[in-house]
Formats: sequence, C-alpha cells, structure tokens
Amino acid sequence: EKPFSCTECGKSFTQHSNLIAHRQIHTGKKPYTCLDCGKSFTRHSHLINHHRTHTGEKPFSCAACGKSFTQHSNLFAHRQIHTGTRPYTCLDCGKSFTHSSTLTQH
Repeated sequence: EKPFSCTECGKSFTQHSNLIAHRQIHTGKKPYTCLDCGKSFTRHSHLINHHRTHTGEKPFSCAACGKSFTQHSNLFAHRQIHTGTRPYTCLDCGKSFTHSSTLTQH
C-alpha cells in the first residue's frame, strides 16, 4: 500500500518522508549542500554518500574478499560475484545478468 501521493505527478509512496523528498524534484529545491565543493542534493543521504568522494571513506566491506565500497548498494551488487546470483532476466531470451544496467544494454 502506498497512501502518500504526489499531487504534481501522481507517484505514490509508502512513507510521507519519501513523498516530501520526492516533491523537491518538482520544485528544484536542493537543501543539502556539500561544504567541500558546493554541490547540492535533494536528500541528506545523497550528500552523505557524495561526501565520501572527498574523504575516501568506504564503510561497506565484502566479507568474502575484503573489497570496500562507499555505498551499501554497491556492496550488494558486488556480492553477486561471489554468490553467482543473476537476478535480472531478459524476458525475450531468458539470459540472466548480475546488474540491471547490463540487462538494459543487452
């Protein structure tokens, strides 16, 4: 259930906070600014992820090989190398891929 809908475009969300953040797409408002380079973001979490490009911090490490990442989503995608998981499948030919972008290119 997604009870929170954007009056501008109709997109729905499960949490009110996600709707609030989404509305900034329509207003162009980017209240979170990097003090190092001045780049601005709609979400605080995006600023935190960006800031790691300046600090070099990589807090997410692979338990299998030790490789580190700036974002949890990148670690999640990397783990598929070790597990062999290929969650993205072409509906036309049945071929599977580890990344959605690879499926799109296919």
